[in-house]
Amino acid sequence: MNAPIGPGPIDGSAQIDGPSSIDGKDAAAFRTIGEVANALGIRQHVLRYWEEHFPTLRPLTRAGGRRYYRPEDVALVMEIDRLLNREGYTIKGAKQALRGAKVALKQPVVPETTVANDAAGENNSDYTGLATALRGLRNRLAAALAD
Repeated sequence: MNAPIGPGPIDGSAQIDGPSSIDGKDAAAFRTIGEVANALGIRQHVLRYWEEHFPTLRPLTRAGGRRYYRPEDVALVMEIDRLLNREGYTIKGAKQALRGAKVALKQPVVPETTVANDAAGENNSDYTGLATALRGLRNRLAAALAD
C-alpha cells in the first residue's frame, strides 16, 4: 500500500528519511521541489525564496531550471524550517544560527559542570543536555552581538 503524498501532520513532524519515507523514495534519492514541498508542507515559492537567502541551500538544477534536492539539501530545508517557523528566528538570525551550528560541530563544547560532576562521581545526565544547549545559545548570542 502506498503512503499518501501531501503535507505532513499539522505539527510539522514530517520527515524524509529511510526507504519507507512519506514519498516512498529511498533516503538517498534526489527529490524535485514539488516532492520536497509536499512532504514537508512548505510551498514551492518559499523554498525558492530560501534558496536566494541561504547560500548553502543550492539544489542541483537541470535543463529548464528544474530543481533536484539532494538528501543534504532536504536536511538543510528541514533545519531552516525549524529555525524560522518553529523557533521564531528571522532570516538573518537563522543564517547566523546555521553558521554557529557549523562552528559548534568543529569545536565541541564541554560544559564545566559535566567535568566537575564526573570528577565528583555525581551523575546529573538530566541537566547535562540542558547546560550544553544553554551554553550553545549563549555562544550564538555572543557571536551575533559581536557582528
